[in-house]
Amino acid sequence: MGKNFLEKGRDFSNVRRRTRGAMIEAAGRLVHGGASPSVTEVADAAGVSRATAYRYFPTQESLLAEVIVPDLEAALAAEALPEDLEGRFGAAFAAIWSSNTEHEAARRTMLRRGLERPPGQSVERGEPEEAGSIRAGRRVLWIKNALEPARERMEEEGFERLVAAMCLCVGIESLVVLRDVCGLKAKEAEEVARWAAFTLLRGSLEEGGSPGGGRSGRHGQGAP
Repeated sequence: MGKNFLEKGRDFSNVRRRTRGAMIEAAGRLVHGGASPSVTEVADAAGVSRATAYRYFPTQESLLAEVIVPDLEAALAAEALPEDLEGRFGAAFAAIWSSNTEHEAARRTMLRRGLERPPGQSVERGEPEEAGSIRAGRRVLWIKNALEPARERMEEEGFERLVAAMCLCVGIESLVVLRDVCGLKAKEAEEVARWAAFTLLRGSLEEGGSPGGGRSGRHGQGAP
């Protein structure tokens, strides 16, 4: 007798998982090698038909995000970060900046794809996005999580402003400006971005009535 409907469904699901996994593995090899592969290039490397590949990953940025984001999300999980404010934000900054430099070619491609959209559509938001989109407000959520200890010591408007300002300091856009416009070396760029971020953090806390950055002081873990 032939397989029943449920067995066929499980077989199909297994095939889909293997196909998707093969594409992610191939994309990972290329990205970690410093490339910024297209969906077509990954399909060829994984031995998957191009038509099939685009059903799994309709855009280049959705494929690149699938390689880059999971490890970063694990590093930025609440349980992975210190409890004190400066240590917590310092660890988050280091994780995000390391991802930017380690996957710089892929990050620049993702930025370029975002800039090709009409103004406003490439802005990361917190609301749900269509399947395959990388514009799910991840950066905002990561920074809010890293700065959570500051929320109770600031007005909500000031906290949201601080989060928005920090998005300027930790993204690939900051790396591009510091490297391409300012001509800084990689380490110098990181030092400037870190200095700017902690200056914003401490200044915002002082405005909120917590001189010196609150519990962690000016010498907390992660401070420059």
